[in-house]
Amino acid sequence: MCRSIKTLRPPVTPDASDEDFHAAALQYVRKVSGFRAPAAHNREAFDRAVEAVAEATARLLDELEVRGGSARSPRAAA
Repeated sequence: MCRSIKTLRPPVTPDASDEDFHAAALQYVRKVSGFRAPAAHNREAFDRAVEAVAEATARLLDELEVRGGSARSPRAAA
């Protein structure tokens, strides 16, 4: 579905940042919603969705166990 979202898990991207999570979340929400930029009346819902997906992405990557590769270091709470 979102082929342009890059893999963020280690060891593919060992130093993924909050900006990487946000960019991936933004692409996902754009694809799912069908809006590249939402209208003003949808902006708040769109932004909340991007934030929720970015947080879920960070949590997923923090909790994954990558065997045979270096583990992701725990992220500081934002």
